[in-house]
Amino acid sequence: MLADRQDPAAGPAGAALGLASGPVVTTTGSFISNFWNDQLVEHGRQYHFLVLVGFIGSFAFIRLSTRLMRSSKVPWWPGSVVSEGGLHVHHHVFGIVIMMVAGVVSFALSDVGFWYDVCALAFGIGMGLTIDEFALWLHLDDVYWSEEGRSSIDATLIAVAIMGLILLGGTPYNVSAEDAWGLVFAAVAFLVWAALVLVCFAKQRFVHGLAGMVVIVFAIYGASRLGKPRSAWARRFYGERRPDKQAKAERRFRSDRRTERLKKTVRDAVGGAPTAEYQAKIGTGRPAETDRS
Repeated sequence: MLADRQDPAAGPAGAALGLASGPVVTTTGSFISNFWNDQLVEHGRQYHFLVLVGFIGSFAFIRLSTRLMRSSKVPWWPGSVVSEGGLHVHHHVFGIVIMMVAGVVSFALSDVGFWYDVCALAFGIGMGLTIDEFALWLHLDDVYWSEEGRSSIDATLIAVAIMGLILLGGTPYNVSAEDAWGLVFAAVAFLVWAALVLVCFAKQRFVHGLAGMVVIVFAIYGASRLGKPRSAWARRFYGERRPDKQAKAERRFRSDRRTERLKKTVRDAVGGAPTAEYQAKIGTGRPAETDRS
């Protein structure tokens, strides 16, 4: 008799729900499995993928955390790590330790496998925590929420772009030489290419430099164009040596031009506004005690 009783969920509605959810779950699982096996493992890119996932995930988390720290709307969010003596331990310290442990453990493993995957993911997490304070390495000062601190956002976007190119198989350097002269020519061509990319970065033309790592035309274009007024190239070759060039760069790369406004919007969206702008936005001029990373 009990066998004749039916669960309401087993009726037509339940059957329809089962048919609707089952294939969706199966399809999603199959897609993930196929992506992992066919697109990553088969091409040996699973470790690059795990590093990139850990990198983006940890950077996104720590940026969200630091932005919540200085917000008065979420006072319950944990603050910075400070020792009993008042020493502020920056989160890049934890990132460096994680990378060190992940690197040593991965070298100690006799073969790749699950723990090697864990090490790749952990290494990416350490990278994300570390590069978020790139400006601190550069200036040797706590400039996290200052205008100088925006270099951490630029460094992160550049790192993501480079790792993305590697993950997608962006390998434009294919050296094939049948004799010694061919090998010498290839080496010289590579050095010239690398020099053009470095000039782009020295001129703060990061987009051209990144694109130029894959297509040399972009590197040639960026290296031949005017450098930005506060770039390393301008400090070395413009300024008092070439005041006309410095003035031209100042006019060309003025702060109110459209591309600069777009970059500022992206930086604010990713990393938050600098302290002065943030305090003006929330309507206070007092120093924010939580403006710490």
